[in-house]
Amino acid sequence: MPTPTSTEYCVIPAPFGCLGVQTELVDGSLMISKIDYLPPKTTLHPPGNELAKAFSIQCIQYFKDASSVFDVPLKPAGTAHQQKVWNATLAIGVGETSTYGEIAKKIKSGPRAVGTACGANPYPLVTPCHRVVSAQGLGGFMKEDTPGFYRQIKIWLLKHEGVL
Repeated sequence: MPTPTSTEYCVIPAPFGCLGVQTELVDGSLMISKIDYLPPKTTLHPPGNELAKAFSIQCIQYFKDASSVFDVPLKPAGTAHQQKVWNATLAIGVGETSTYGEIAKKIKSGPRAVGTACGANPYPLVTPCHRVVSAQGLGGFMKEDTPGFYRQIKIWLLKHEGVL
């Protein structure tokens, strides 16, 4: 079996565009170190290692059935506050949402700080910040507060999960 390279990036198709997936060797273990939402016309690059292939299969399963669970090792990332926010999003079930304010209360923070942490999430889809919405409606997504590419992805994901 070939030894995985230290960092590898692949681009896989998604119903709303493409997903860029970076894997990285961290202390001898292969982990996902970044997931990007990419436009539909992005050139595809097939997964080159077992972790990227496994994640690609899990994505296909999720796109068929929103209740599918992601089970991939993620490279530790973020500040203590960001990690609290991201962990709180993991508790939001498929077909459910929580508001920035509700998460802020749970972790003793402010709604804007929660939104900022969600916008900095390096593992969208796996860490479901798309399930965090504004008390007044959809809210922003991936640091985008106005209708655009990322908001369209949030809408697609929430429709796929039966929220919208």
